[in-house]
Amino acid sequence: MTQYIFYFLSFLAILSALMVVISKNPVHSVLYLIIAFFAIAGHYVLLNAQFLAAVHVIVYAGAIMVLFLYVIMMLNLNADVEPHKSTILKVAATATGGLLMIVLIGALKNASDNNLPISVNTNVGLVKNLGYSLFNDFALPFEVSSILFLSAMVGAVMLAKKEIK
Repeated sequence: MTQYIFYFLSFLAILSALMVVISKNPVHSVLYLIIAFFAIAGHYVLLNAQFLAAVHVIVYAGAIMVLFLYVIMMLNLNADVEPHKSTILKVAATATGGLLMIVLIGALKNASDNNLPISVNTNVGLVKNLGYSLFNDFALPFEVSSILFLSAMVGAVMLAKKEIK
């Protein structure tokens, strides 16, 4: 039974993530992203990480999505009024994304499942074990994600900033 639930949640997460990218309406994209977040929270429950699932729903599907909707509604997304980005900016963004992909592939090229810490403890989802693992084993990725969030905030400010003529 657990295997079928996993397959259903995986299909739902992948389908809704694709719909986030494909959807032309930004509000619909946010709603599809909420569905993807709930599917991922279901995966956490299957992995016996109930605390992580609850925090994921509260933080991401709750607070972050409300923030996304607020930003979408505050931005004027009228295509006729919005200034179009220059071609050089689009090329630079594509090149930067491609370089990031190459760096990630290079970093994960030699990764294997043998290097992952294996826990036979049934208390995997407990807050104490989660905090210990997060701040001891995964301190660097945790700090890199905070830098990623900081750059996303700077990008949001730059998008919302009005140009002075």
